[in-house]
Amino acid sequence: MIDLPLELEHLLRVLIAGMCGALIGYERKSRSKEAGTRTHFIVAVGAALIMIISKYGFMDLEGRDGVQIDPTKVASEIVSGIGFLGAGMIFMRKYTVNGLTTAAGMWATAGIGMAMGAGLYILGIAATLMIYLTQIIMHGNFKGRLVASTHRLVVTVRQEQGASERFKRLLEERDMVLINFKAAGKEEEKRQLMLDMVVRMPKGMTAEQIIPLLEEHDEILGIEVK
Repeated sequence: MIDLPLELEHLLRVLIAGMCGALIGYERKSRSKEAGTRTHFIVAVGAALIMIISKYGFMDLEGRDGVQIDPTKVASEIVSGIGFLGAGMIFMRKYTVNGLTTAAGMWATAGIGMAMGAGLYILGIAATLMIYLTQIIMHGNFKGRLVASTHRLVVTVRQEQGASERFKRLLEERDMVLINFKAAGKEEEKRQLMLDMVVRMPKGMTAEQIIPLLEEHDEILGIEVK
């Protein structure tokens, strides 16, 4: 027999989990990250679904021929399974690790889905808002106003003698500390030089304050802050 009220309750849990996952994914998509709205939505829905199956899907077997049901057995596999998915988000690009925050978000999204599947609505919604607001605040350079922040810069300059040294001096004049530096000529444009560097900015300085260098110096053709 189908217990319609219970089935609708389960469906509501899955829907709320999907909405929470989509909210976290929307923030990631707005920053052009590897996993966006659809991926986080599916992770949250899948985790909630598996949690519900683990908790309620085998109730009809309880007590038959001495069968004992462990509702945590299936749900516990979500954590290890999502680890493989998160590992696919992390990769190295030019000596810089990318995707750690997105991978952590996927893992947390799975946890939110599990909370919704277990019927812990307030906990799941509160965790969603905490993750979403933390991402918004931290990407709003709130951290950079309190402590020194580190950023990766990819700068394109005219390939002239001493171009890289001149740009280094510009950074030093603004009290920036050069942590890592790499220069390479761009194959498609022989007269352009790409400077890939990691810099530590002084307290109170944000990454956007570097962009005006484009207007102040003609030899600087492009600046990308990551």
